[in-house]
Amino acid sequence: MNESPCQPPILKHMVTVADATRCRMLRILARQELTVSELCSVLQLPQSTVSRHLKTLLDDDWVHSRRDGTSRFYSMTAPDLAPDARGLWGLIEEQLREGRAAHQDDQRLEGVLAGRRSRAREFFSSTAGQWDRFRGELFGQSFHFHALLGLLDDRWTVGDLGCGTGHVSRALAPFVGRVIAVDGSAEMLAAAHERVNGASNIEFRQGELESLPLEGGELHAAVLSLVLHYLPDPVRVLREAARVLRPGGRVLIVDMLPHDREEYQQQMGHVWLGFSESQVTRNLTLAGFGDVRVSALPPDPEAKGPGLFAATGRQSSRKKEEGG
Repeated sequence: MNESPCQPPILKHMVTVADATRCRMLRILARQELTVSELCSVLQLPQSTVSRHLKTLLDDDWVHSRRDGTSRFYSMTAPDLAPDARGLWGLIEEQLREGRAAHQDDQRLEGVLAGRRSRAREFFSSTAGQWDRFRGELFGQSFHFHALLGLLDDRWTVGDLGCGTGHVSRALAPFVGRVIAVDGSAEMLAAAHERVNGASNIEFRQGELESLPLEGGELHAAVLSLVLHYLPDPVRVLREAARVLRPGGRVLIVDMLPHDREEYQQQMGHVWLGFSESQVTRNLTLAGFGDVRVSALPPDPEAKGPGLFAATGRQSSRKKEEGG
């Protein structure tokens, strides 16, 4: 019988789902994306039968497929269905929910998923001793540090104080609302501007860290990365950082642990040969920061410089007396 050109689409959808096996398929694929072979295991049907029913469901846009390597996965997402099909599925799914077949399908689905987990565990069990090397070869050694920036609040304004050539600013920009990069050197700011490649949420300001070109409370967080060892009066700079932070704002310092490489002072203008945990804690406390934490960073086996630390503190008061 020829299909009438005026036939409502819901009638075709009704024909498609007027089959118990296809309804079982849809219910399972609404819960979990599966391959044909996995569907066969759950439904206990031969591959030819599963493939035939899948084609019918695909042709009527009840399911979607995607390729992953050599495998193809199938799924059904109810919110993506056409409105009439979505309403029809709501009625069908309610009827299927409590049936014995649904319970058995769910049990076999858990077995299929357990098999996936088992294969993953077998891989990790066989490669545990070499996993760090294997992961490093695939993804490098620092991808997770960059990914952790995603924990930052995307509404924040963050100051990169002593931004240099813009490494930190470029790393922060995709994850926060705004970055204000400050440096006293026009040449450094020019290099930073070129490095960030026109990122629209980075603003550059030239100024000294002892007198920041920022309003009080303008920042949610501030970063001083490999900066403090150049500064004659670290406490003064940290007081300025406290001034431009909002109440409760945080400062992050990354710098060198104590070392004996005196040539750095002649060759690179370092004022301090690193900082001890007690020095950092004292400086941050004098500047008005609380909740101070200082942690040595894991050494990079390829790095030739001194060890590094990361220190954080929370701005505990907006108003600081300059000499207190």
